[in-house]
Amino acid sequence: MENQKRHEQPTNSVRRSLKRKLEDEFIADRKITSSDDAAAQQDLASEVRAQVEILDSNFSSVEADRALVKRSIHILSELAKNEDIVNLIVESGAVPALVRHLQAPEPTDAAEPRPYEHEVEKGSAFTLGLLAIKPEHQQLIVDAGALPHLVALLKRHRDGQNSRAFNGVIRRAADAITNLAHENSSIKTRVRVEGGIPPLVELLEFTDAKVQRAAAGALRTLAFKNDENKNQIVDYNALPTLILMLRSEDAAIHYEAVGVIGNLVHSSPNIKKEVLLAGALQPVIELLSSSCSESQREAALLLGQFAAADTDCKVHIVQRGAVGPLIEMLQSPDAQLREMSAFALGRLAQDTHNQAGIAHGGGISPLLKLLDSRNGSLQHNAAFALYGLADNEDNVADLIRVGGVQKLQDGEFIVQPTRDCVAKTLKRLEEKIHGRVLSHLLYLMRIAERPVQRRVALALAHLCSPDDQKSIFVDANGLSILLELLESTNLKHQRDSCVALCKLAEKASSLSPVDAGPPSPISQVYLGEQYVNNPTLSDVTFLIEGKRFYAHRICLLASSDAFRAMFDGGYKEKDAKDIEIPNIRWDVFELMMRYIYTGSVDVNLEIAQDLLRAADQYLLEGLKRLCEYTIAQDIRVDNVSLMYDLSEAFNAVSLRNACILFVLENFDKLNAKSWYGELINRILPEMRNYFATTLGRPVEADMRQ
Repeated sequence: MENQKRHEQPTNSVRRSLKRKLEDEFIADRKITSSDDAAAQQDLASEVRAQVEILDSNFSSVEADRALVKRSIHILSELAKNEDIVNLIVESGAVPALVRHLQAPEPTDAAEPRPYEHEVEKGSAFTLGLLAIKPEHQQLIVDAGALPHLVALLKRHRDGQNSRAFNGVIRRAADAITNLAHENSSIKTRVRVEGGIPPLVELLEFTDAKVQRAAAGALRTLAFKNDENKNQIVDYNALPTLILMLRSEDAAIHYEAVGVIGNLVHSSPNIKKEVLLAGALQPVIELLSSSCSESQREAALLLGQFAAADTDCKVHIVQRGAVGPLIEMLQSPDAQLREMSAFALGRLAQDTHNQAGIAHGGGISPLLKLLDSRNGSLQHNAAFALYGLADNEDNVADLIRVGGVQKLQDGEFIVQPTRDCVAKTLKRLEEKIHGRVLSHLLYLMRIAERPVQRRVALALAHLCSPDDQKSIFVDANGLSILLELLESTNLKHQRDSCVALCKLAEKASSLSPVDAGPPSPISQVYLGEQYVNNPTLSDVTFLIEGKRFYAHRICLLASSDAFRAMFDGGYKEKDAKDIEIPNIRWDVFELMMRYIYTGSVDVNLEIAQDLLRAADQYLLEGLKRLCEYTIAQDIRVDNVSLMYDLSEAFNAVSLRNACILFVLENFDKLNAKSWYGELINRILPEMRNYFATTLGRPVEADMRQ
């Protein structure tokens, strides 16, 4: 999986929480709620307009005006926490008024301190940040001139002050920039053009932790899918501070820091190299064990991106202890943690040096379990990791031992790339089934507990080479294990056995008109179509249903042992001129004789069973096979038992084998039938003989046939 999706904020829930984060840190003086009542709505609109008018008419440094403005901004911010009221606030003209109050008015007396210094600007930035939660308002706020003022607020830290209000205004400005630039590429660029990135980088070293977090959050958003912003952030030397922040004991700080680094390196190989050279690898690995699940998730995603850099980096990640925590994360109740850890392990597993370590560290079983997920990305990440692990011969037996092949075969995969990945994994496993891998599996099939023996036998039925079928299923008793599953009361065991046996039969042989019985020891001589029922040179006549059928002894003698015995033995027919055939219809006898004279005949379904009976009576094996082939095309769920009886009655080997294969191929349709269990018990001995014979036959001989 080459491109794991990275977000400006890692989840939608985190994006929604931006608003809550702003709310939680602002102390409310009162609560104003909206109502569906029309009168209440009208009152609300009037109040919003009144507050906007206060902002428009009171831009001065007079303490009373500043107090009034501060109160109005507070009221608007409380209202803006309700998304249903945001549009009303914007439509009432609040945006230009709030933007105006992002800057402090000139004092009437420069020597006097400004009343409510930083408080009004902080409230304005906070409220604009709330309004910017809705994407449709972002550009409106920027067009009103907010960005230069917000950047100016960021730069206030250069004054060297340190107070709650001072820190608060800087933090609110950074938060507002975050919300304005969220998923808006043009505004991200505008922030850079307005000079917003340098002060944000400087604020990463600010003494107040909340300001650090806010600055990192803004940089995280600005860096997402914007190469110019990324380069400027790196050029202003943000990396050393960000890497130090990764080691912070404050979870919120290292969460934002790892997010910034993740967005910086995303699709930027040069920055990725700089980040690694700056020493980010070890602190990122340490975040895998953080108590903050968001940091764990971002760290796993970042390691997956690091792992794409080069082989050495993959090896270093594993050597520094990342595998254990990543495997633990696979079993987390947090779906996003599982997804990101599977992503990282998938990248790491593509390197041969890491594959055995991930498998032996316990990674196989939880990865297989993730294939059951209904999350397409999570499922695909797990499949990609398993694809990598399957490349190592030392992992093949472990994958098979825990049922990995059955999991890959039975899984319901949501997207086509996952299905393709699983198919490649099975193909990769198939290519490994030889030499020491096969020896290991045969050892397990011999001495392991019965469930493991079953998994191995089922897997080998699908993966082994036809050349190895005899050694596995005849010599090593794998066939008995599969047939034992077929007799189980567990439906899944029965189904798995049927599918595996079908696969074996498919590899070993296929039913065809030339299957089955041995040829006659007498060489065939065909007189040709023109002599069928032709009195010319005829030396024997058959009486069928009162009609004469002219034949030629030489042709009959060459056709089968039955006619040879009839004419060369001590039977009365030896010297008879006319021979009565009492138990065969004319059309059946005529078709049988046509086969004897020509060596071929078209057998239709209506006559096939009677013709089979006649062919069996006169030992015409070739004709029997043609009849069996035709009859086999009509095997159905409702007649398979009767067809099997027919094959038994006339020793119709090909038809019997066709019935066996039909039963195996149609398990899901047959297993609900009341007579299914009895049928299985009847055919099981012949099924064993069929597979023992088929699998024991040299592959080269099959190919020559």
